[in-house]
Amino acid sequence: MSAPLDVVIVGGGIVGLATALAILKQKPATQLVVLEKEPDVARHQTGNNSGVIHSGIYYKPGSAKARTCVEGRQRMLQFCAEHRIPHTLCGKVVVATCEEEVPRLEELARRARANDVPDLKEIGPEQLRELEPYAAGLRGLHVPGTGIVDFGAVARKMAELIRNAGGRIDTGTHVTALRRTGDGLVVLTNKGEYPTRTMINCGGLQCDRVAWSCGSQPGLKIVPFRGEYYTLKREREHLVKSLIYPVPDPRFPFLGVHFTRMQQGGVEAGPNAVLALKREGYSRCSFNPRDAFETLTYPGFWRMASKYWKTGCGEMYRSFMKGAFVGALQRLVPEITSSDLEQGGAGVRAQALLPDGSLVDDFQIVQDHATIHVLNAPSPAATASLAIGEQIAAQWAKL
Repeated sequence: MSAPLDVVIVGGGIVGLATALAILKQKPATQLVVLEKEPDVARHQTGNNSGVIHSGIYYKPGSAKARTCVEGRQRMLQFCAEHRIPHTLCGKVVVATCEEEVPRLEELARRARANDVPDLKEIGPEQLRELEPYAAGLRGLHVPGTGIVDFGAVARKMAELIRNAGGRIDTGTHVTALRRTGDGLVVLTNKGEYPTRTMINCGGLQCDRVAWSCGSQPGLKIVPFRGEYYTLKREREHLVKSLIYPVPDPRFPFLGVHFTRMQQGGVEAGPNAVLALKREGYSRCSFNPRDAFETLTYPGFWRMASKYWKTGCGEMYRSFMKGAFVGALQRLVPEITSSDLEQGGAGVRAQALLPDGSLVDDFQIVQDHATIHVLNAPSPAATASLAIGEQIAAQWAKL
């Protein structure tokens, strides 16, 4: 058996890559391998999100999301500038479309100020029309520091830098188990064994399974939610100048359907949030017996469903009925019609769910002996990835 590595990182998404980059920056001689089961990096959550560089307005002050988003945004902008990755600080508006949403908008403003979000401005209907001439709302927040980028491009640059720094990225390599030895660990894969001193689990949609395979007990289950998008036809893209968001429902870690101008061109509308019966399934017909069985036999899922079944049914209805989806969009931009929209892509969010039915809201990173497990890293993890990576690297250095 070859000499053990210093660390194996499981998962070639943006958090795993940022962690590898941070470790190699802190300790350049580290013997490091990133294992990715897909043929290339950033194939799932990283490569299928809306590409928004978030500013930090949504997150509870003092939470890991708030801390790392505000710091990570600045680091992401610097990274993109340094490596000439196209990005745009286009700004966004968050719009209250009815009176009952106004208190929630005010709470967002309070959180934003507590999180030191720069240049935030509360606006009325006239200022909203100046920023977004076709948007409708009673009041809004203008967040000029919000940006857009192709996070897949960011991840590929990270992978290049990792290789240049002496790290390895082994693609097509699926982790099956972990064996503990007297002086370290052995990560078992479909392509052989990787002896190592430590392991970091950034498995995203598979992170709970990776933790179980390591003998850890994560205490939660990843339940996948699919987000479906439409795109505006080119001749109607003028209806959206930047990003237009609704006021989110505080009960859920989802932001609601919104409009996003994309760095690659075009405007996306969405996503909704429907239960997916396959962890890496991007269509309505996607189904995996194991994934579906694990979700539908998990007590936490049914406890969640009993609390939020009306909302869940509404999301499913909107998934299958384009008119309902259009209706949600018209609250933000009344001129939108069904004929303006074309079917877009989809992403799947790895949402951690506790046995009591609670949706885990904050990032969750836990240590178990010589392993670190990233068990919940949804949005704004891509924005915050460089800050998260540095945090994990500092934690790893103490193992």
